[in-house]
This record gives sequence, structure tokens and C-alpha cells, in this order.
Amino acid sequence: MITAGYFQFDPVFNEKETNLRSILVALKSTNAQVVVLPELPFTGYNFKDRDELRLLAEEPAKSEAIEELIDICKKKRINIVTGFAEKDRDKIYNSSILLSHKGILHIYRKLHLFNREKEYFDKGNIPLTVTKTNGIKIGMMVCFDWIFPEVARSLALQGADLICHPSNLVLNLCQQTMIGRAIENRVYIITSNRCGSEKRPHGEITFTGQSQIVSPKGDVIHLGPKKGNELYVAQFSEQVARDKNITPLNNIIEDRRPEFYNTLIMNNNTETQ
Repeated sequence: MITAGYFQFDPVFNEKETNLRSILVALKSTNAQVVVLPELPFTGYNFKDRDELRLLAEEPAKSEAIEELIDICKKKRINIVTGFAEKDRDKIYNSSILLSHKGILHIYRKLHLFNREKEYFDKGNIPLTVTKTNGIKIGMMVCFDWIFPEVARSLALQGADLICHPSNLVLNLCQQTMIGRAIENRVYIITSNRCGSEKRPHGEITFTGQSQIVSPKGDVIHLGPKKGNELYVAQFSEQVARDKNITPLNNIIEDRRPEFYNTLIMNNNTETQ
């Protein structure tokens, strides 16, 4: 059995220490195997420009927040998935990182940047990958990746039991969509969204909360509040995620007909004949 969940909260922009303390206090009360945190929970989200982001971004190996979360993983023998602003030489990525008692297991860089993120983040360049830890096969995606079905499908084809989805959602469509993503891929999905708002010189952004855990059958195991902090953990079976039969005669992986899906990999500039 898997015990996994999320911590939804309201990060304060440019208050890394305050945000980290909120996370550490919440994690003290859980022994879940996997806990998912929101997108960019240490720094906040509503950056003025790339220069401001560069000052807040961190190299994973030099991040105090990541170091302290690894310490929690060691003490409690848990795994943590968290978003963070990743600095890699002259590049800055909107990333997600999988941590365990062994340290950093995998980093994923957001492939699909949302709205003004394109002005200050670099496009992700790490292939979608599934990582096995404590017997659980985990895939990661970040926020706006939800609107691209290829992301969840790519992780499912690699055998993911659980997709961890750190988010800073501002639209009201994702939670509904992730029910479909879970059904079509027969995987568990945890969307860890932030709540609250950030008022900055160029405008205010309000986040939608309602973090969510969905089963491979599309059941909403739990839907969080629109406002307010919440740590929620559920228990479920990885065997359910590994059963890809939707009827006795239909397997969602084996029944695929990829020889007819050529348009999925064609250049998007190809003109329709």
C-alpha cells in the first residue's frame, strides 16, 4: 500500500525562510511515504522579471531548503516532491525535484511554460522519466503540463503508479481535467496546489487551491479547500495503478495503435494537405 498526500499552503513572496518553516512544521506530523508540495513554494511565483527570478533561484546542491527537506526524508524515511526555481549556470528552470533519504533522486524541468513564465524561465530540457523509490514508481509534471495529455501518457507508458503534480493554478479547469488523465492512464495523480494571492508591481495573481488526489478509476479521493493550509494523506494500492484493464478484453496500454498516431510526433508547423 502507498500512503501519499500533499501540503497546500500560501507561500509568501521572497520569504524563503518563512515558507520553509511552514513546510517543515507541517511535515513533522506525517509519516506518509510521499508528500507533494506546490510549485515554487520557497520563492513565490509572481516575479517582476528574469533579473528578480535570478536572485531567488538556486542550484539544488546549494539550496538550504532542499538540504533541510532531505534531512526530513532521512529522519522520517519519507519521499518529498517539491517545486523550486532551479539555477543551472545561465539558465533558470521551473523545476520539480524528488527527494528521499538518499538525497536527490531526480529533477524534472517544466516543459510547458504558462503565460508570463515564458518571459523569465527557460524551457525544460529533461525527458519525462519515472523513478522507483520504496517500491513506488513516481512520475513528475508541473502545473500547466496538465493541459498536454502527452505528459501523463508518457509517464504512464513508463510504468508510473503515481504522478506528482506541484502546481500554482490560476485557472479553474485542471482539477476536472486530471480526473480524465487518471482514467485514461489508470494512475493515481496528486495535484498539490497553492492558495492565496500575490500582489506585485505588475499585477495581482490569485491561486485556486483545491489540491486533489485522484484514483486510476477517476474517483476523487480528496479535494482540498479553495483557501487555507491543508496537509492531507491517503492510502491506496499501487496494484490498482498497475492493472491497465478497463474491461476483461480491453487493456489501455496493449490496445493502443501507435502506428496510426503519426500526427502526434509530426512537426507542428506541418501544413494540412
